[in-house]
Amino acid sequence: MYFRRLGDLRNDKDKTQRDIAEYLHMNLEVYRRYEKGLREIPVWAVIKLADYYQTSTDYLLGRTDDPSMPRA
Repeated sequence: MYFRRLGDLRNDKDKTQRDIAEYLHMNLEVYRRYEKGLREIPVWAVIKLADYYQTSTDYLLGRTDDPSMPRA
């Protein structure tokens, strides 16, 4: 699965792939593969990225076009 929104959100925050890889405590090439859809992204990373970008996991996964956080 290609996670186009990961790259879009990262660019909106003026972050590099290296910045996000460091945030996730992983190798840069592993993160690059997530953005390109060459490697399946683990659930823990989707959750951590949703928290970082203050959006829902559904938005990151393309299940909704509404980027707002779900209400608790």
